Amino acid sequence: MRTLSEPKEMTIQVGGMTCAACASRIEKGLKRMDGVNDASVNLALETSNISYQPDKIEAGAIKDKIEKLGYHVVTEKAEFQIEGMTCAACANRIEKRLNKTEGVVGAPVNFALETVTVEYNPKEVTPKELKETVAKLGYRLDEKQAVDGDGRLSQKEKEQRKQLIRLIFSAVLSFPLLWSMVSHFSFTSFIWMPDILMNPWLQFALATPVQLVIGWPFYMGAYKALRNKSANMDVLVALGTTAAYAYSLYMTIASLGRDGHVEGLYYETSAILLTLILLGKLLEMKAKGRSSEAIKKLMKLQAKTAAGEREGKVQVIPIDEVRTGDIVYVKPGERVPVDGEVIEGHSAIDESMITGESMPVDKSPGSTVTGATINANGFLKIRAVNVGKDTALAHIIKIVEEAQGSKAPIQRLADHIS
Repeated sequence: MRTLSEPKEMTIQVGGMTCAACASRIEKGLKRMDGVNDASVNLALETSNISYQPDKIEAGAIKDKIEKLGYHVVTEKAEFQIEGMTCAACANRIEKRLNKTEGVVGAPVNFALETVTVEYNPKEVTPKELKETVAKLGYRLDEKQAVDGDGRLSQKEKEQRKQLIRLIFSAVLSFPLLWSMVSHFSFTSFIWMPDILMNPWLQFALATPVQLVIGWPFYMGAYKALRNKSANMDVLVALGTTAAYAYSLYMTIASLGRDGHVEGLYYETSAILLTLILLGKLLEMKAKGRSSEAIKKLMKLQAKTAAGEREGKVQVIPIDEVRTGDIVYVKPGERVPVDGEVIEGHSAIDESMITGESMPVDKSPGSTVTGATINANGFLKIRAVNVGKDTALAHIIKIVEEAQGSKAPIQRLADHIS
């Protein structure tokens, strides 16, 4: 009897989601795949947590499924300088090994320049792990240039900036159309309006860039949804605004050769609808950014470096190079870099970020300390017990992320019915 392999868990950053329906569609699409045990999507953090059987399905197939659903997997790039290559076979060996590493999308090696550009999923693998992988082959990677070091944050900032530019462009073109509409209401008839704003060809010129340029992402989203035999907000937006725009265009063409006011123009309807939806999306982006603020603040509590013993000397090393069993030194006023046990020194530790207790707790040899807490007044020598993803702070961050992505039973029922 064949035994199943242990299930693996994978976290992927997903781009292109616009609403809860998008998250629900990704969840349903992934859960239908043979070999996927469970899948949950966190719209606020734009991540997907997937549990799957590696002997039944590969991680690449899961990513391909997300792409086919009309979304994309967000990756980062890092460029490394390679030391130790002597021939093209070395480059080929490094490239093959990196491409087989879980979380790596692509890793082309340039033998002439002795560089490699690695595209990877930051949720699955880190530059430090990439360096260790290549080191096992007998070579060395030096990080030459990290592209998008804080990929998630900069990506969101770029999207917000792009959305704001689109909103301003749309609002400027839509305002004259709104002006022409508002001045025709009985209770706003006192508002002056230039006669040229009622020219159908001017309205056409103002509405067309909004409909076809600003509205293009909605058409693409609607196409991808319909291609996957589903409907979302993009379908509704594209259908509603196109109906108003197309009918108005028909009436504009039909008015050729006629003088006077043209009835039945609804250019302002499509343009203003798109502008208001863009405003809503921009506000949604900002709200999602604030919803993950707690996690960002928790991440800032993590120490970036640690003073540790290396070859009999005390050296300041990056926190991700600290290993279980290493001896680290913590001076007064510094953050404790890792979870560990005090082996020398006496001090008081401010543990308010963990326990909420405002009074510092005395520590002496044999006492346990928690990473990210603050050493108040004494020098401590600590043996690292939990490092990296195993620290208490890392577990807190993971729990907060899972809580933000979890659904109430009534919401799960609604998603199932829909």
